[in-house]
Amino acid sequence: MTSDLRQAVQRPASPWQTLRAVAWSFFGVRRSADLERDAGRLNPVHVVVAGLLGAAAFVVGLVVLVSWVVDSGVAR
Repeated sequence: MTSDLRQAVQRPASPWQTLRAVAWSFFGVRRSADLERDAGRLNPVHVVVAGLLGAAAFVVGLVVLVSWVVDSGVAR
């Protein structure tokens, strides 16, 4: 592991800050100032984990929504 990667993994962002940054990334709207601030503060491992959890929650939400619509009879 290089020293840059070691320093990046030890960044002190809170879980709430990480989840907020990942949620805005899913939405697709970020100010460049926020992006640069987050890039220097967020732990990349936490970002990857939050991204995977966010993607899984999105897929599960879509499956539940489609199941609900199909079961309700609206999609006939």
